[in-house]
Amino acid sequence: MKNRAQVVVYGISLGLLAVLLKVVEYRFVVYDHAFEIYAGVVALTFAALGVWFGMKLKARRAAIKLPDSAPQSFRVDPTLLDELGISKREFEVLELIANGLSTKEIGEKLFISRNTVKTHASSLFQKLNAKRRTQAVRKAKSLGLLP
Repeated sequence: MKNRAQVVVYGISLGLLAVLLKVVEYRFVVYDHAFEIYAGVVALTFAALGVWFGMKLKARRAAIKLPDSAPQSFRVDPTLLDELGISKREFEVLELIANGLSTKEIGEKLFISRNTVKTHASSLFQKLNAKRRTQAVRKAKSLGLLP
């Protein structure tokens, strides 16, 4: 029985010594790498917040139902396009401008360069007597070119 008690005391003392060594090692690691540890904790916190905020934003956008941009029954009068001198490609650019796409996005969608998009937009602005994209879209809607 005495031998068994010695083994238990010896085991507990070795365990406590191992814990003490780990605490000392931890203190040295924390002192030597304090900035890296704090920077890592801050980075993980902001990454978690970013993921959480992104999920909330995505859920909010999914909850908002946007109306269709063009009703099925809306038809553009081709004679009006001819009267204004608007080509088919210029009209496609106008529709994409009305949908809020940037010059780069329009170019990618229509497989044309940015400069070509700018040329079509400039021509549209002249034909619709507009100075900006928003003004061109407003005038096109008032003329019945867009829904």
